[in-house]
Amino acid sequence: MLIAVDIDSTLHHYWEQFALIARGRFGVELPYEHQHTWAIPRLKDEQIRWCVEQTHREEHVLAAEPYPGSVEAINRWVAMGHVVHITSHRAVDAHDVTGRWLERIGLHYSSLYCVQDKVPLCLGLGVDLLIDDSPDNLERALAQNIAGATIQHPWNVEFCETEDVTSAPDWPSLEQALAPQLAVV
Repeated sequence: MLIAVDIDSTLHHYWEQFALIARGRFGVELPYEHQHTWAIPRLKDEQIRWCVEQTHREEHVLAAEPYPGSVEAINRWVAMGHVVHITSHRAVDAHDVTGRWLERIGLHYSSLYCVQDKVPLCLGLGVDLLIDDSPDNLERALAQNIAGATIQHPWNVEFCETEDVTSAPDWPSLEQALAPQLAVV
């Protein structure tokens, strides 16, 4: 099976970094548990872009710690014969440092893509399963007959309740929930 895995809020708790940067630069508190959509009304669009750019700088990328169980689950899938592509909405200039981070955490994967729109990429690669936190990406993947899975977050839990995606509160639970689907390579 070909699997595409997102990074931010999928492999690591991205919101902590984003919120810390927003508070430090703009004095705005952005509690994780209150983030029920992708919209961030307490910040202007240019402030959001600035915060995202900062989170993808070398010092922040390399400081990120993966969610417990994420690396182990993906490495087991690769050992089973699945092909894993890392697909991120990060800017292309974050590609090299992201690759170094993936190496540092010991994640096994086939390729790393930093693209603005990962669903067409997944279609071109022939991906069977997209693991991503974005309801928009998951919805568009489902519309293209790509299965979806996610770690539950305040912004996607409602989507997970109404759509045919595999979701779980953490990586060990997600790995277990995906086991029947990934039993056959």
